[in-house]
Amino acid sequence: MTSAVSEDPVSLDTLAEATDRLLDTIRKLSNDEVAEPSLLPGWTRGHVLAHVARNADSMLNLLLWAHTGVEITQYASMFLRDFDIEAGAPRPAAEQLIDNEAATKRLLALAHSLTDATWHAEVRTRQGRPIPASEACWMRLQEVEIHHVDLSAGYAPADWPAPFVARVLGQATVDMNRITAAAPEPIPAFALRATDTDFTGVVGTGSPTNTITGTSSALAAWLLGRSPGADLTGDLPPLPAWK
Repeated sequence: MTSAVSEDPVSLDTLAEATDRLLDTIRKLSNDEVAEPSLLPGWTRGHVLAHVARNADSMLNLLLWAHTGVEITQYASMFLRDFDIEAGAPRPAAEQLIDNEAATKRLLALAHSLTDATWHAEVRTRQGRPIPASEACWMRLQEVEIHHVDLSAGYAPADWPAPFVARVLGQATVDMNRITAAAPEPIPAFALRATDTDFTGVVGTGSPTNTITGTSSALAAWLLGRSPGADLTGDLPPLPAWK
């Protein structure tokens, strides 16, 4: 997912509503559908569901760190993170649902008990980036909304709520500039213009000679690698991989 941009904290109600939408989708999946490919290369829907559940536990770890003052890393190790996803992927639909429901309940229960001071406590992401604990809610919301789309089960970028789209599009633009700046080969600058909001942005170095237009959700999905951009206009350059 994308890195965080300093904005108002995500409300727990917003996070709960997004999670409820995801859980509703999971409830409709059959065992065969869970085993089918997701939109993520090499991952079935089961991989996505196992990842989303374990990500909830990783956010719980960060909130426990903030609550207790005792350092608890987001994941014990990347090896265990990947192992848990592979081990959880083959489970039937009912087990995937129970796991995600339970992980969500644990996370939100602790989140609702935190004080204002605790939300301002500093923790670190798995990449080592220091953040206030409140930023974990935005991180989790991205996981829920973006991976809901990755399930390829009827929920699309156009279904993302407008406030989420506005924030994730702005953030994805900033992050793509960071990634392109570090790319081995320079990427010609291009402009972004939303057709349904007043959003504009620029990615790349130099003066843009090409403008890519489309709805805010379509632009965000393309920047995030969740869409080939067929619903956009303009000369779409190949984007570097997210890091």
